[in-house]
Amino acid sequence: MRRIGFVVAAMVVIAAGVGTSLALQIGDPIPAGELKMKNVDGRELAVRDVAGSKGTLVIFSCNHCPYVRAWEDRLVSLGNDALKLGVGVIAINPNDPAVIPADGLDQMKERARVRGYAFPYVVDAGASQLARAFGATHTPEAFLFDSKGALVYHGAIDDNAEDASKVTRRYLRDAIDAVVSGSRPAVAESRAIGCSLKLKR
Repeated sequence: MRRIGFVVAAMVVIAAGVGTSLALQIGDPIPAGELKMKNVDGRELAVRDVAGSKGTLVIFSCNHCPYVRAWEDRLVSLGNDALKLGVGVIAINPNDPAVIPADGLDQMKERARVRGYAFPYVVDAGASQLARAFGATHTPEAFLFDSKGALVYHGAIDDNAEDASKVTRRYLRDAIDAVVSGSRPAVAESRAIGCSLKLKR
């Protein structure tokens, strides 16, 4: 992706936290885990429905964001691999399609099909209730919970959205590997970078 895309995206990151609560703290339990959300396959799913024996990965994502698109190959690979390792995965789109038409359900269905999502991709419940409960502020933004449902990692996918070949810190992959092995991630938090949320009211 050309650098200009990130310059434009960075301009819309300001005020990203408006309308959300404070982000979860390491050790916090999964919030609002029972709320049902519509998946791209038509099913109604809650975070607790997808919990894995080794842990649960919740990713706030969307269709339109240049940062999501830049990380998407890595994110899909991580999510699909995590499922095979016993980590449940769910991607949640918190954005209002009335504000960003590209983030509508029909577009989500097509994106999940084309990009090969093996994990659920759901529309946030009600007035972006999950994003508010988690205190999410960006897409993409990852929250990884251990087998007991405690938050052990929160933040970015890795340290270079623009160029996968220049990644030096694989935050999320390393955190998943740690959870699967029953240990704590060496890095529990990193700064999520991406597009601001366009929350439903």
